[in-house]
Amino acid sequence: MPKQPAVFNWSGGKDSTLALHYVLQNDDFYIRYLLTTVNDGFNRIAMHGVREALLLEQVSSLKIPLVQVRLPEMPDMEIYEQELRQALNKLKSEGIHHSIFGDIFLEDLKFYRETQLSKIGMQAVFPLWKRDSLELVKEFIALGYKTIVVCAKEGLQDFCGRIIDESFLDDLPQNIDPAGENGEFHTFVFDRPIFSKPIDFTLGEKLRKTFPDPNQSGNEIGYWYIDLVPY
Repeated sequence: MPKQPAVFNWSGGKDSTLALHYVLQNDDFYIRYLLTTVNDGFNRIAMHGVREALLLEQVSSLKIPLVQVRLPEMPDMEIYEQELRQALNKLKSEGIHHSIFGDIFLEDLKFYRETQLSKIGMQAVFPLWKRDSLELVKEFIALGYKTIVVCAKEGLQDFCGRIIDESFLDDLPQNIDPAGENGEFHTFVFDRPIFSKPIDFTLGEKLRKTFPDPNQSGNEIGYWYIDLVPY
């Protein structure tokens, strides 16, 4: 059976990278496009805060075309869904009916993605689904990938700017998911094996930003970001 065309939802982080690693090794799909949501005001990957220039270096190293969904700084769900639906409908018109994600165990997020895609006749695929988080991160390290924490929740700011390795895992508090699957931290992958060349950068400014807490109306959640500056 021939491989089916698919779009891969690319965040630039470790879960996306490992999921793409698996997809590229199997015979089910071939990736026609990467799809990334980008903050239109700051030209940075949405939520992760990584510069668009570094995203484009990843894409160049992966040699897969990129589709950007450009979003305002604080889009509401209506705007987010409208822009994403518009991009996906265009891809569907090109014969793409599968959208691949790096999610691991968040049932509500999986259900949301599946529901939204079903509305336009597309199907969600989850290569990492229900895998053990710690095993995944250890496999990621063993494969030779290099990734850095670019965003960390309040209280984990000391991990922002650290490379994920065995010592990182040893230092994480026990109540924190090793893959950051609950939104504790986000990453940027900058080296091998699926990249044809490493992505070079230096560390820039570290800053704190706050966002409305989706679970507690009127409250805010603090996140720390480390800027990665391209060479």
